[in-house]
This record gives sequence, C-alpha cells and structure tokens, in this order.
Amino acid sequence: MTSTSNPTAAIMIIGDEILSGRTLDSNVNTIAKFLAALGIDLNEVRMVRDVEEQIVSAVVALSSAYDYVFTTGGIGPTHDDITADAMATAFGVGISEHPEALRVLQERADKMGWELNANSRRMARIPDGASLIKNPVSAAPGFQINNVFVMAGVPKIMEGMLSDVAPRLKTGRKVLSWTLKLSYVGESWAADALRDIDNRYADLSLGSYPFGLGQGEFGTQLVVRGQNAESLDAAVSELKAALEPVISEGRKRNPEARLEEITA
Repeated sequence: MTSTSNPTAAIMIIGDEILSGRTLDSNVNTIAKFLAALGIDLNEVRMVRDVEEQIVSAVVALSSAYDYVFTTGGIGPTHDDITADAMATAFGVGISEHPEALRVLQERADKMGWELNANSRRMARIPDGASLIKNPVSAAPGFQINNVFVMAGVPKIMEGMLSDVAPRLKTGRKVLSWTLKLSYVGESWAADALRDIDNRYADLSLGSYPFGLGQGEFGTQLVVRGQNAESLDAAVSELKAALEPVISEGRKRNPEARLEEITA
C-alpha cells in the first residue's frame, strides 16, 4: 500500500515481565485498534526491559521518527518503575511531584481509606513540563511529554487512559478492510490470484493468513486493505472472480471448499 499523509505512530512496551514471558501483553492489540480507528498508521512496536538506558535510547529514536509514540508500563509505585525518570532523562528535563497528580492520588487514598505512603507518592513524580493523562480507573495519571504518551501497563487502566489521549491526536484517513475466507483451500492455491491483484492495485495492501492447520477445518483468510473505497471494492470483486476456479478445483479434493465474505 502506498504511503499516505496519515500521522504515524510507534508503540513501546516497557517491562521485564513482558520480555520474560511471565505476563502476556495485550496492549499492542488495543492501541493498534485505537489508532486504526483514528486513521493513524502504526509503523513500529518495540519491547524493552526496565533499564533506563534502553528506555531512553528507544524513546529518543522513536519520538524523532514518528508523529506519536505510545508507551505502556513502568509508572507504578515500586523500585523498578523507572519510566518517568527515563523520560525526563530522554528529553533533558527535571522531574518532581506534580501538584495535580498528588491531589488525585490523595483523593483516591482518602476515598479508599488508604495511607498515601512514600511509595504511592512516586506515582505523582512527573517530568517537568509534561501534561497529565487522566486515569479513570485507578486515579494514578499517565503523562504526555512532547509527542510521547506514557501510560500504565495494566491493560484495563491503559485502555481507560486512551479516552483522554484521543482528543490530543491529529487524525487521518481510516483504513478500510475486506476479508475473504477460503475454507478447505490451502494458501498456495490462492497465491497466484492474490499476487495478480496485488501487482495491479499499488494503493492497496493484500495479505494471506492460513488458519486451522491440524485442527479439522483449515483454510486461508485473504485480507484487502486501503483508504480508497472504490479501489477496494474493485479489487475485491476481481479477487472473488479470480478465486472461482480455485474453489472449483478445491471441491475436487474436498466438497466443502467454499468462499465466504466474513467482514467488510
């Protein structure tokens, strides 16, 4: 698919627990869908450990390469939550308790009957000049510094923060998608038809994704994506026509071979 003038973005997942395999990340999927709905092109994802040098190096590179960077993880109350300090270092600013962040944390503690101890107050430390990102789930805010949005690693909390992030973003043209499901037809049988369409529609992105291998029903999902609705419709129509002989041949091997449109 040809490049567009859409804003670009990267995601940086921070945390030893992700890289060790102890915790399964779901934030990339959530943020990717969030960005797609806004017409923002996600171009890169990185995962780094809770090591300041790694965080600083990655955010400096990503923030200069893309319009937006979204980070998750490392802004909690424990010793290994060093993301805020790393961001201050990366952008050459100081870090201190933010009055508004401290206020919302104190309100939350009072409401829950907790003591706002020194560890909890760590979550009020924000790089100088950064603006807060509201946290409607557990109060402890994230923050925006330059074009970087620093959010919690806990999926439910991170997702809640996105509602405060969305109004700050420039949007682009939404990418449209159409999926064709080929049941009991192997990926290689559809490859020629897919390649021909791909060669003739430079403004679209076409992909092939096998499913169900070794699990009974198997087949291939063909996904056509692009921003031009007319071009997308034309390519899908041509692809369906080109797949008719493929389906016919497939039925000789398995009578259940078929083509379905599962999304549009």
